[in-house]
Amino acid sequence: MKKLSSLVAVGAVVALAGAGTAAAEAKPVSAGQQSVQQAAQAAGATVAPPRGKAAATNNPLYRTGRLASSNCSPGTLPKGSTAAYKRFLTTVTNCLNRSWTSQFRKAGLSFSKPRLRIITKKVRTPCGPWSSGADGVYCSTDRTMYMLITRTQLRQPFALGITRLMAHEYGHHVQNMSGIWNYYWAARNSSGRSGQLALSRRSELQAECFSSVFMRTVTNTLPVDSGEWDYTVDWFRKNGAKGWPQNDHGKGPSQAYWMNRGYGSAQPGSCNTWAAPSRTVA
Repeated sequence: MKKLSSLVAVGAVVALAGAGTAAAEAKPVSAGQQSVQQAAQAAGATVAPPRGKAAATNNPLYRTGRLASSNCSPGTLPKGSTAAYKRFLTTVTNCLNRSWTSQFRKAGLSFSKPRLRIITKKVRTPCGPWSSGADGVYCSTDRTMYMLITRTQLRQPFALGITRLMAHEYGHHVQNMSGIWNYYWAARNSSGRSGQLALSRRSELQAECFSSVFMRTVTNTLPVDSGEWDYTVDWFRKNGAKGWPQNDHGKGPSQAYWMNRGYGSAQPGSCNTWAAPSRTVA
């Protein structure tokens, strides 16, 4: 069982960085558009992601069932090896690529893989300055996951925590590519401060749920120890909101709720935070 310090070391606190994303005009998905998507699915073709609020509340990804398994086996993560750490991050990214590429194909949506940039010191991304306290950032401007390797992480590597963090940042890429962020950023740009925080919580909690969906599919191959997973969820329930000066990632119980939903179902459709009651995204 990993101590609290281990969870912090591997990125218990994560950040959303997408301020450079261009806002899309909010237009609902019409019945005609839905029929085009269904036809594309049947033919094995892909279409552009939907736009408008329906892109978030009724996305085709929600109807794709269980996330495709990638049979992910990144191997051990020894202490003190930057090279081994980089191999682990690269392998997990490839696993995420396989699972989500297949899922987008089932949804009839076009998809391209994110870039991975592994860094050993904080950098400024095209989305802005590095977020304080973050060990991983996804920037939608260049569709890149920036993963930070610190000395603490090298001393106390925690495979489950590292994978969860990567799957969370990848979840933001899923939101970006599926059209969910088309609605998110348009709505955010036209909202007041409280509305922006509420939208941010729905985005972050969905990314955490997507992460947990992936974690369930690699339970036997990563592997995911059930005791460590339960401890991780409980840690987020008690401490997940403490790293943020404002409530833009959700309270601890909200984070634990969506982690449990994703892990329990292994289906992206369980992660529809955009249509969920406000009490579950508090």
